[in-house]
Amino acid sequence: MATISTAQPLQLLGAPGSPYTRKVLAALRYRRIPYAIHWGSHRNPPPGLPEPPVKLLPTLYFPKDDGGVEAAVDSSPLLRRLERDVPGRSLVPTDPALAFLDALIEDYADEWLTKCMFHFRWAHAADAENAGPLLIHWNDPTLPDAVAAQLSAEISKRQIDRLYVVGSNATTAATIERSYARLLGALDAVIQKRGFVFGARPATSDLGLFGQLTQLAIVEPTSAAITVATTRRVRAWVDRVEDLSGLAPAPDAWISRDAARDHLAPLLAEIGRVYAPFLLANAVAAMAGAASWSGEIDGAAWTQPTFPYQAKCLGWIRAGYAALDEADRAAVDAILAGTGCEVLVRG
Repeated sequence: MATISTAQPLQLLGAPGSPYTRKVLAALRYRRIPYAIHWGSHRNPPPGLPEPPVKLLPTLYFPKDDGGVEAAVDSSPLLRRLERDVPGRSLVPTDPALAFLDALIEDYADEWLTKCMFHFRWAHAADAENAGPLLIHWNDPTLPDAVAAQLSAEISKRQIDRLYVVGSNATTAATIERSYARLLGALDAVIQKRGFVFGARPATSDLGLFGQLTQLAIVEPTSAAITVATTRRVRAWVDRVEDLSGLAPAPDAWISRDAARDHLAPLLAEIGRVYAPFLLANAVAAMAGAASWSGEIDGAAWTQPTFPYQAKCLGWIRAGYAALDEADRAAVDAILAGTGCEVLVRG
């Protein structure tokens, strides 16, 4: 595997409306890794660059030993690879127990908050009317108005028709919207203490939350209004996290594991309230080979198609917990106790 040189920019294909693009971009900026951004669609990779096995945004192109490049996707593995291959300005807490919790919160942001983002973008008419043209103009601002309008109508219909895939429907809408409002309050309480989720420096969980909030707190009119009405602190935080290249955190800027239980309590309680029961029910359905499932989340009915990828997420969480030594697992257990997240590390 070729070494990543900070003298040679990494090529990145992404879109401003992609939460995961914004997450990876923020990581590159904070870690001061040079990059060259190609704004575009996953359907049309830039000429001369290879296609990834699965076309997703963002796509990051890593150098190969033979002088070529390899296309890679999926934001969490991308950040882990950058951690491994590029030293300095790490986004992972040095304490193994906190590193596990960081990955857990990042997973919640990537897999639950994206339900909120997709729901608010397409479930309300005013939001969909806002999003359709933006997606087209983000991709190509030179299109004639008539062409842009036609493409906007096409992509809006396609995305609205896919709302059910992420679990947004008439049964689940109120649960999704309540969970977003609570997340804002929880994040407000956490970042008020030291600025970021794990202290006075950003972690991968900050960037996972940030990525979704670049859309929810700013782009989608309905959720943006909820954000401002709930917490201007979080709304301002999103702007700060956009570019943290100038931040020079102290090595000991992470919270201690002794402080983690109280510090993270609001956020972990929300994850335990909605994401933990979702992951368990989805995993049961996936194991049974069921195409869809129904259950209860936050005291309300929930129904959606089974998501095989999110069944893998539960497996990765449990594998990460199992990889900890006995003392670190005990520390995680003490922090998770009473939050509802305990079930994620059992089994």
